Amino acid sequence: MAVEVVMPKLGMAMKEGTVSLWSKAVGDPVQKGEAIASINSEKIEMDIESPAEGTILNIAVQEGQGVPPGTVICHIGDPNEKIKIDEPVAVETQLKIDEQEKPKTNESPTLPIADRLMITPVARKMAQAANLDIEMIQGTGPGGRITKEDVQKVMEKRDSIPVNTVERIVPPKPAIDSQQQIPVKGMRNIIAKRMKESLQSSAQLTLTLKVDVTDLVILQKQATETLQKYESTKLTITDFVAKAVVLSLKEHPKMNSAYIEDNIILYESIHLGLAVALENGLVVPVIRNAENCTLRQLSNKGKELARCARDGQLPIEDMQGSTFTISNLGAYGVEHFTPILNTPETGILGIGTAYDTPLYIGEELERRTILPLSLTFDHRVLDGAPAAAFLQTLKRYLEEPITVIL
Repeated sequence: MAVEVVMPKLGMAMKEGTVSLWSKAVGDPVQKGEAIASINSEKIEMDIESPAEGTILNIAVQEGQGVPPGTVICHIGDPNEKIKIDEPVAVETQLKIDEQEKPKTNESPTLPIADRLMITPVARKMAQAANLDIEMIQGTGPGGRITKEDVQKVMEKRDSIPVNTVERIVPPKPAIDSQQQIPVKGMRNIIAKRMKESLQSSAQLTLTLKVDVTDLVILQKQATETLQKYESTKLTITDFVAKAVVLSLKEHPKMNSAYIEDNIILYESIHLGLAVALENGLVVPVIRNAENCTLRQLSNKGKELARCARDGQLPIEDMQGSTFTISNLGAYGVEHFTPILNTPETGILGIGTAYDTPLYIGEELERRTILPLSLTFDHRVLDGAPAAAFLQTLKRYLEEPITVIL
C-alpha cells in the first residue's frame, strides 16, 4: 500500500510550508531515510526524508508551492502500484506502467531532475557564504546530492591553492544588464510584513549611549582563559551585555513589558530574544527565564540556539515569546543604529562595534575601549527619562563588570 508523505508541522504556529526543491522525480527509487525534498516555512528550511523504501509514484505539490501542514505532497510505493487521491494529479506527475516503456523526450517544460543541481540547504548556505560556484562541486550524497562535507572539502582544497590559481579555475560570471524581479516570499515576506507592522503599530524612539568597557574587556579575557581550562566555552562581550540586560530589566520592569490592546502587560519572567542573521533574513531565538541563568548558562544557551538557527534546526517554539530583544551589528563595524521593535515588546537593544579611543580619566589621558549602545523603545509604554534610566543602569553594570558575575 502506498505511503503518503505529508508536509510536516514544524511548530504550533506554522500555517504553511513550501517545497523549495525536489531531490527525486516520479519513478525514482528511494530508500527509507533518504532525502527526497527540501521544504521551508516562515523561518525554517529542512529536508524531508522518505518514510519508507519504494518508488516515487506521484508529486502532488510542485516546487515553490505552499500548502498547509498535513497536506500530502507525494506518494511512495511499489513501481506498478495505483494510488487513489482526492484530486486529479497532473499527467506529468502520475507514474504509469506504459510511460516507463516510452523513451524520454525533452517536450516537458520542467527541467529533468537529473539535470537539476541537488544540494542540501546547509550545504547551499555554506557554499554561498564562501562564494563557491555550486555547479563546480561534485556531490557524494544520494543521487549526486551535494552535502555539507562536499562543500567543506572544496573549501579546504581552495585554501591550499594559490590565489592566482583559484582565479583561473573559477569561470567568470556574465554581467547582468537587465533588471531582475525577485518575488518576496517565505522568510523575506514574513520579515517584510513584521517590520512594516512594527513601525505602523508602535511609537518608536531610539536613544544612544557610549559605555566604557575597558575593564569589561579585561574581565572577559580573564574569565574566558579560566573557563577554557575546564571546557571549550568562550565568553564574549555580548554574553556580558546579555547578563547586564537581564539584571537591568529586573530593576526596570516596565521595560520588560508589551503594549497589547491598550493595555501594558508587565512580565514577571524575562525571556531574552537574540537576533541571529541568516542567509535570507533573520530569526530571534529565545532564552526563556533568563533571570534564572548564570552568565555561563546564558552564553551556552545563546550559542546553541544560534547554531540551531543557522543550521535550520530551530523549532518555531524557540522563536516565540520573547519579552526583550538584543541585536548585535558589531561584527559589521556598525556603531549606533536604529533597531526596530520586535512587537509587541517594549524594548530592543542594539550593540555596536567596540573601538579604542583616548579619554581623560581624571587628569590622565588613557586609551579606553568604548561600546556603542542603541535602545529603541515604545513611547506608548514609557517616556524618554525612564528609558534613559534603564540605559544608565545597563551602563553601570558594564562599567563595573564584577557586578555582572556576582
